[in-house]
Amino acid sequence: MDVNALREAAIEAANRALYEKHGFVPSEDSDEWEEEYRRQFVALKQRYGSELPTAQRPAAAASRQPLPELRGTPEEQRWGNSIREERLREIPNEAVRSFVVQTWPRAKQWVDTRDVPTATLLQRLKPQYDDWRKKRTEAAEAKKAEAQKKTAETAAYRRKLREARITPEGLVELVDASERFEVAPLTTKLADIEVADRHLRIFETSDPNLLLVKEKDLRGNHEYAIERDEGLVGDLKLYAQAP
Repeated sequence: MDVNALREAAIEAANRALYEKHGFVPSEDSDEWEEEYRRQFVALKQRYGSELPTAQRPAAAASRQPLPELRGTPEEQRWGNSIREERLREIPNEAVRSFVVQTWPRAKQWVDTRDVPTATLLQRLKPQYDDWRKKRTEAAEAKKAEAQKKTAETAAYRRKLREARITPEGLVELVDASERFEVAPLTTKLADIEVADRHLRIFETSDPNLLLVKEKDLRGNHEYAIERDEGLVGDLKLYAQAP
């Protein structure tokens, strides 16, 4: 067996594995690179014996998402688009492709670095990429936490309504059962209720004994006052606490 050929194949395999994992190749002096090289060397020796394959780095598929238009002169854009497409085919990691596309919006950035090997370029960008990935992770975690919080708040709100036996239909029935009075100037809105073909907006008024109802139904828009009932007001305020 040609040990040199085995060594070269292991180096190529280690570089490829680390490139596909991180989007760049760590220094050959690093513990991570050395560990991956040794693993690939043993694997190749056990698998192929004296027949070593020619290791080829598979071309990465270009991003399926439409790429944003590069900024620059028409000539810079044409040249930059061509270079960018070629670069992206050499980057197997989707996250790294997204990072480069987002952080390099000017055609000149791609043109000026056209002669720099992709692996070298990504190595230079590693600190920015790590920061970008950290911020994306933090943003995703914050969004997830916010969604979980909203879900919990919604569940708690529905539980309160259920325990108090408050429903939109029930509130409208209470309004309909109330005696009607002449309208008074409105102040604070208490609740917004929709049922079937009716939409009711209920307000407090300058008269402490009255509530104002602005209703829209199949007949059109109309408003009227009803007697203020503290039980109804409490139910309306709880209903209006929807997250």
